[in-house]
Amino acid sequence: MTTLTQKYQEREVVVEAGPVRLKGTLASAPGAQGVVLFAHGSGSSRYSPRNRYVAGVLNEGGLATLLIDLLTAEQAQAHRRTGALRLDIGLLAGRLVDTAEWLSREPSTAGLRIGYFGASTGGGAALVASANRPDLAGAVVSRGGRPDLAGTALPRVAAPTLLIVGGYDHPVIEMNERALAQLRCEKTLAIVPAATHLFEEPGTLQEVARLSGEWFQKHLGKEE
Repeated sequence: MTTLTQKYQEREVVVEAGPVRLKGTLASAPGAQGVVLFAHGSGSSRYSPRNRYVAGVLNEGGLATLLIDLLTAEQAQAHRRTGALRLDIGLLAGRLVDTAEWLSREPSTAGLRIGYFGASTGGGAALVASANRPDLAGAVVSRGGRPDLAGTALPRVAAPTLLIVGGYDHPVIEMNERALAQLRCEKTLAIVPAATHLFEEPGTLQEVARLSGEWFQKHLGKEE
């Protein structure tokens, strides 16, 4: 579903995160305004069609993107059997930080401000990562996310944060409203009308991509 402009080149990369090596798909180009690191929800991967669609829209808007598998193949297989890693937010956040550090050294993205796009449980991991290393986080967007899983890290988040929730996703709306009250950074809660948790309804994922693009373009460009 991803459509790249001619100048954006997509390639497979390997990121060392502590003792493990994570596989990712990096789309970058000279002149990118920033780079967005995607944190997938549990049971998903860098091949998530929803996140790939959003990444494609961000590319067309002038942003580099990295879709990364936060679990190794062995861990993903074990997770499918037991679900044991679903809520290990500390593990996922640590790997996001390691990946953000890699982006800061990677020649095609070095010098670019980094944003996090988190989906479902990835939203909580993205917020914890941004709180733990505020120097590496220029902005956060959470799609249908679980910011409540960030727990005591929420008041420490400094990066401007956009929480996007479907209008029909009532339990998650409540979780996001409670998390919003704990955030002390620039923050916005955007509710997409007539959307359920996965934004499968016509036009709803396009609205997620539009809102995300505007947020990242605003906060990952020149220093404010």
